[in-house]
Parts: sequence; structure tokens; C-alpha cells
Amino acid sequence: MRKTAFILFIFLIGNYAIGQQLPLYSQYLYNKFLINPAVAGSDGYTSVSLTAREQWVGYYGAPRTFSFSYQTRMMKKSYILRETKVKKDIFRPKSDGKVGLGGYVFSDVNGLVQRTGFQLSYAYHMWLLNSTQLSFGLSATGYYYKINEKLINFEDPNEPWLNNNLRRGIFVPDFAFGAYLLNAKYSLGFSADQLLQSAAKIGNIAYRNFKMSRQYYLFGSYDFSSGRDAIFQPSFLLLMSQQFKPQADIGVTYIYNNDFWAGLAYRTSGAVITNIGVKYQNIFIGYAIDFSMQEIQRITYGTHEITIALKFGDNSRRYRWLDRY
Repeated sequence: MRKTAFILFIFLIGNYAIGQQLPLYSQYLYNKFLINPAVAGSDGYTSVSLTAREQWVGYYGAPRTFSFSYQTRMMKKSYILRETKVKKDIFRPKSDGKVGLGGYVFSDVNGLVQRTGFQLSYAYHMWLLNSTQLSFGLSATGYYYKINEKLINFEDPNEPWLNNNLRRGIFVPDFAFGAYLLNAKYSLGFSADQLLQSAAKIGNIAYRNFKMSRQYYLFGSYDFSSGRDAIFQPSFLLLMSQQFKPQADIGVTYIYNNDFWAGLAYRTSGAVITNIGVKYQNIFIGYAIDFSMQEIQRITYGTHEITIALKFGDNSRRYRWLDRY
């Protein structure tokens, strides 16, 4: 009975702890696509990114997240020849470059709970006043949700948790929606995840309404020029669940010549985040470390996250300006 109560406790923590129901990232600026499907293809490049995050290093059972993403834009690649009424040949593009596509696979382990799945996204981009891009995106998600029973030993061989759906694993489908406003000087995005609030059917009838609550993201940034090659970029990320438990990241990043950046941020749940990154040709590498201001920091080595990204696309694929990351 104690083991059953322990599993329920772990499951409830995963369901109601803000920011831990879904993977938590400190370098969202480097790959906003992970939290907003409307970002897919927004900068006109084809991007491949790998993110690995180890939370509370040294603490047994702490969250661990890996993701591998791909996104691209259907650009003006070819033209067709049309004949006008005045016998003048003209070229018109087959594609106007408004569609973005993307997807990623992920693995998220949080104590006993394991989530392994994928997300596929479609985005539509349009121009406002020839200088600002407005994008909308929709994604479909599917993941395998289970409890790792190898981490617990039951004295009773007939324990119901040894044979329930959560031990064997269940497939959970869901959807996400996003909107993204991008300008040469600023960006602003909003997204809603877990729209279906998929429920896990576990244990007896008393425990069959464990739903994944909707989660909302609001983020933004603005560039202030400082000299010829330097930029200061304040940014924020507001994360909130349906239970109205908000958490915010507020920070500033220094960017030099678009090849080097360093930043500092404060997370209202009680953490300080430092990050640093470099760009070499089409390779982007970023590293962040979180220092918790809670008691758990005394027994851990902090939270570490690394992002490696590749961006492909020549000048003809670029739009009027580029999203830096």
C-alpha cells in the first residue's frame, strides 16, 4: 500500500508542478520551435537541432530531457512559364514561401514517469507592412507514457500496479497551437499545449481522471543596438498551466557580431540561469547552467543544458532579415 501511495505521489507531482508536466528548457531563445509550432520555418532556413538537459545533476530521479528537431520552409525553388494575352512570357513562382514544416522527437524522464514521443508541425507565414512577419502553427503530438516499475520492488506479487495500463505504457495523442510575430527588432509568441487534456487511465476507477492540464507559453524579446556590432536583448518567457500557476523567466543577452552571446536570467520559481553560445559558419552551440535558490541546490551540481544546431540555406532562401538563433 505504501508503494502505491508513493507512485500516486510521484504522478501527482508530475501533473501539478508547474514547468515539470512538460519538459522545461533554459535556452528557448535558441530553438523557440520546441515551445511554439508557429516558429517552424519562420527564418527561411532549414534547421536541425539537438538539445540535452540534465536537471539537478547528482540528485537521483531528477528530470532528464533530450530532443532532436527539424524545421524548414517551402521557399521559392522553381518557376513556371506562363503566356499572357499580349504574348509576353512571364515567370511566376510555384511556391510563395508561406508554408513552414517541422517535427521533433523527444525523451523526457521525470522520476518514475517516462514520456517518449514525437511532434509534427505545420506553420503558415504572412507579411504585415512588408517588415513584420505573422505566423500561425498547429502541431500533432503523440507520446508513449509509462511508469518504470524497475525502480520499485513490490512485496505483494498481486499488487494491482504491476498489471495496470501505466506500467505497460499507454499512447497519448494531443495537439498544440501557436502564433508568432517576428520583426527585425523584436519577437513575440504565444502557444497553448496539450489542448485535448489527454487523461491517463490508471489503477482502479478512483484514479482514472489524471489529466494533462493545458499549458500556455508567452515569450518575447527586443534588440537594442550598442555600438556597431553589439546588441543587448532583454527577453521574457511566461509559463502558466490551467491551474493558474505562473512562472516567468526574465533575462538579458549580450550579442556580439552575431557570433557570440552570453546571457543572465532569473526564474521566478527560484533559479538563476546563465548561458553562453558561439556561432561558427552554420553551426550554433549554446550552453546553460541553472542555479536553484531552493534547498535542493545543496545536494546537486545545478542543472545543465546544451544545444547544438545546424542551419542550411543560401542567400536566395533568406528573407528580408534573419532570426538570430
